[in-house]
Amino acid sequence: MPKISIIIPTYNESQHLPLLLSDLSIINQEIEIIIVDCNSLDKTRDIAKIYETKLFNSIEKNRGLQLNIGATKAEGEWFLFIHADSRLDNGWFKKVELLISNNENIIYFFKFKINNKKFIYRVLEIVVNLRSYIFKDPYGDQGLLIHRTTYFKNKGFKKIPLMEDVDFIKRIKNKLPLKMLNIPIYTSSRKWEKTNIIFQAFKNWNFRSRWLRGESIKSLYYDYYKK
Repeated sequence: MPKISIIIPTYNESQHLPLLLSDLSIINQEIEIIIVDCNSLDKTRDIAKIYETKLFNSIEKNRGLQLNIGATKAEGEWFLFIHADSRLDNGWFKKVELLISNNENIIYFFKFKINNKKFIYRVLEIVVNLRSYIFKDPYGDQGLLIHRTTYFKNKGFKKIPLMEDVDFIKRIKNKLPLKMLNIPIYTSSRKWEKTNIIFQAFKNWNFRSRWLRGESIKSLYYDYYKK
């Protein structure tokens, strides 16, 4: 039984996935890597096979569904849900292994970092990490490390195409302790490069607020992907 199952949802991630899988390949004797793809049109599936990951298919582009498929197929004692455009430092596994040995009721997330040297991203990192530390509201790109029993006991991610991370954290944050690891996870700056950072932050806040007020996922999904 592997210590950690790493679950990665993908759709057309051939540009970023090799970098993450290369990071993970040096410890593949103690982990299993699960890719849940939703009919990518690029080389994502070929890359997953080259790195000998466990590859599964989702019939629709729905990250909540993909994460749940990965969890049901996983054999590990712990689940690490991570985005395909993320990177991890050397040595992260040994640090995590020490922490999780006797703390199966704690849910962990990583320290947020962006793989871009521009100063504005350092400001964004400070804001995100401060918010996460104080309010225990990490987003999906900070990774989520959770014991399999805890995950299934709390019914896992809902099968929704967005806000699946916000929904899950909202359901569990008052039941179980969440702890930010002093271990960085690096995420791609691609979504901020396409727009103004302040505008993107406002957009994220607006969608989160609309969802918390009860607006339908269908409506949010249409607005989020209409451009």
